[in-house]
Amino acid sequence: MTYTNTSQSPFHVVIAGGGVAGLEALLALHELGADRFDITLIAPNPDFVYRPMVVLEPFAYGAAQRASIEDIVEHVGADLVVDGFAWLNASERTVHTDAGESIAYDALILAVGGHPCPRYQHAITIDDRRLDETLHGLIQDVEGGYVRRLAFVVPPRMAWPLPTYELALMTSRRAYDMNIELEVTIVTPEDTPLAIFGDGASVGVSEILADAGITVIPSAYCEVPDSRHVVISPGERRLEVDRVVALPELYGPAVRGLPSAEHGFIPVDPHCQVRGVERVYAAGDATDFALKYGGISAQQADTAVRAIAALSGLPIEPTVFRPVIHGILLTGAAPRYLSAQITGGQGFSSRITTEPTWTPPRKIAANYLAPYLEDRERVGGAR
Repeated sequence: MTYTNTSQSPFHVVIAGGGVAGLEALLALHELGADRFDITLIAPNPDFVYRPMVVLEPFAYGAAQRASIEDIVEHVGADLVVDGFAWLNASERTVHTDAGESIAYDALILAVGGHPCPRYQHAITIDDRRLDETLHGLIQDVEGGYVRRLAFVVPPRMAWPLPTYELALMTSRRAYDMNIELEVTIVTPEDTPLAIFGDGASVGVSEILADAGITVIPSAYCEVPDSRHVVISPGERRLEVDRVVALPELYGPAVRGLPSAEHGFIPVDPHCQVRGVERVYAAGDATDFALKYGGISAQQADTAVRAIAALSGLPIEPTVFRPVIHGILLTGAAPRYLSAQITGGQGFSSRITTEPTWTPPRKIAANYLAPYLEDRERVGGAR
């Protein structure tokens, strides 16, 4: 049962997490009820990093955009606690931080993310928190002609596969520009490249990969017994390479005090409320929704905020989470723009274009965070 608040005192919302979902929720709450909500944001880091663009860093394009979380919190008049989320007591409506602080809430949004873990011991695991450090040496070796055969591997429980295709395309392009012969192979359990976007976009991506001379082995599951071999099933095919780059597998936060779905993810209902727990909502990679992507995180945050707004007594109708994905595929040349609606884990109304179909045309399509970052970038406020 969901209870609606009739009190006129400020409704205290605690947001745990300073990533896309957390900041989208913060800005959405401010937009929908600046005078209604008293907001506390718990974030483990002082800066927000625009992670979808870190794929450019190993190619010397400069650092991804950063924004001060303190500035964003100050902009909306909220309180900031720079600390990690530890656990919650749902019956007492209190959140506990790593440093031992206890914070009461009227509603809670958990946007604490997932935990990426390497799947293959002998592969270079993509880590968007330090991608330049991880891959810069590899790119230098490609430029120097020391790497001639390169495999990109997507594990069975993939996170968000788009960076694999971007890194493969940009690495292939860099080798081409340096007049170096490089064989690039992508091994993926997907039936087709970026199948989550549906047939229209996937066909277009396949053509781009073919034009770049990149081989794709779909519907494949593999092991990496050493740094120079990939064993592919079915068929027990053995691929010999110079290096292997792999996506991590993602695990949930296994929050103490909450029910847990498979692999530690937080189970949520269509309004992004944690199943069976009053006044607690979750958004982003921490949830049990299969697709892990910044735009999806923002949509879940918006859904949770509307439910909380109605709970607080505002005349706002809650909505059901209906995922739509917009993605920008960086290719090393002209980018491509991918769009699809998602139902049953598959994309439809799928397309790939040379011009953006959403505004602002950012990597993360978010109703509140994207325009905010766009404005900051325009006036030089983000660094």
